Amino acid sequence: MNTCADDAPPGAASEFWRAVRTSFPVAMSFIPFGLVLGAQARMQHLSSWQVPVMTGLNFGGGSEFAAIGLWTSPPHILLIVSVTFLINSRHLLMGAVFAPYLNKLSRFKALVCLFFMCDEAWALSLSDCKKRGFSLPYYTGVAGMLYFNWVLSTFAGALLGPVLGDVTRYGFDMAFPAVFFVLLKGMWKGLLFSGLPWVVSLAVAITAYLYLPKGWYVPCGALAGLTLAWWQARA
Repeated sequence: MNTCADDAPPGAASEFWRAVRTSFPVAMSFIPFGLVLGAQARMQHLSSWQVPVMTGLNFGGGSEFAAIGLWTSPPHILLIVSVTFLINSRHLLMGAVFAPYLNKLSRFKALVCLFFMCDEAWALSLSDCKKRGFSLPYYTGVAGMLYFNWVLSTFAGALLGPVLGDVTRYGFDMAFPAVFFVLLKGMWKGLLFSGLPWVVSLAVAITAYLYLPKGWYVPCGALAGLTLAWWQARA
C-alpha cells in the first residue's frame, strides 16, 4: 500500500486557508479598534484616505492611537515619531525571536514577513512554528488576514465617523484598554518582578502628565519602566 500521499506535507493552499481559519476570530476582534481609530482620526481632521494609508504603512494599533491622541495642528512631529518608536520598539525583540524561523528565506522575503508582523500575527505564527515548523503560506494567511482586516476596519471607521459622530459613546473605546489589561495579566510574573516596573512607569507618567507638555508622559513612563526592567534583568 502506498502511504506517500498520507505522509505528504500539506499544500500551500491548505496551509493558507488553515491560517485564515485560525486567525479569523482575532481578525474580527480588530473591528471595534479599527472603527474607533478611524473615527478619532477624522475628528482630528485627517481625510478618509489618509487613515488607511497611515494604518497600512505603520500597522501598529497602539502607536497609531497614541499618534492620533497627540495630533495637533500643526502636529508635533518629533514627539509623535518618538512616542511611535517607543511603543513599536517591542517589535525589535519580537523580530529577534522570530528571525531564526526565517533564516531559510531570502532577505527580501524575510523583511516583507517582518513588515506585516503585529503582536497577534507573531503570537499565532510562533506557536505554529513550535508545533509544525515555519510555513510561509501559513504566515501569509495569518498576517494577510489581520493586516487587511485592520486597514479596512480603520477605513470604515473613517468613512462612518462623520455619520456616527463620537463612536466612544457606544463603548467601542473600552475594547482597547480591556485587551491591554488581558495582555498585562498574561505577562504577570509576580509583584516584585513585573509589578515594580509598572508602578514606577505609572508614577513617572503621572508626574510627567502633570508637569510636562502634552504627550511627554508616554515616553517618560515607558523609559522609566524599561530602565528598571533592564536593571532587574542584570541584577
